[in-house]
Amino acid sequence: PCSHAGDGSSIRVMFARLFPSEGKIFFDLFERHAEKTVDAARLLQTMLGHPGDLADQARRIKELEHEGDVITHRAVELLHRTFVTPIDRGDIHRLISRLDDVLDLIEATSERVWLYGIHATDRDACDLAATLVNAVSEVSRAMAGLRDLKNRDAILQVCMEINRYENEGDTLLRRAVARLFQESKDPMLVIKWKDIYEFLEDAIDRCEDIANVVEG
Repeated sequence: PCSHAGDGSSIRVMFARLFPSEGKIFFDLFERHAEKTVDAARLLQTMLGHPGDLADQARRIKELEHEGDVITHRAVELLHRTFVTPIDRGDIHRLISRLDDVLDLIEATSERVWLYGIHATDRDACDLAATLVNAVSEVSRAMAGLRDLKNRDAILQVCMEINRYENEGDTLLRRAVARLFQESKDPMLVIKWKDIYEFLEDAIDRCEDIANVVEG
């Protein structure tokens, strides 16, 4: 949405002014989903840094994931019955789908922490979780910025930040796996933590997918 402004874009803007309520609903849904994702990422960060009742912590994240699914279904349903959309139809579908992917991966990570009975804290997992929170917070800023594409430089700067966090996640994953194989003597713990690390990093990667859609 940010890098091209052809005739089709001008027509969509014109119709968005004629039918502002429909355009506003899409942006509302993007922002609401992103907010749910930020909340879930913060809960996951707490779960990894301060594990308590793992079942309850995972349940709270699952509830947010379900709320995200409802928002996703609402957006897709609205897309099917809206004649003129404020931005490209394909971009709308890709954005809401990628947002849903991130939230799904956060929920899947929390489920594994619970199923594996991870009550110990791990520095590398906490660092990855912190990077994930930063990345999804920038995603939330990007979604809010889509309401006004006139400020494209600011949105693209946010996308660059998301890309930076994705690179940071790659570095943290390599460090975490290397340390895990060097220091852990329990093969089961190696399997469990490696799985959790990779899910966290995958969630960060999906944030970059969102940035790529916005940049495109």
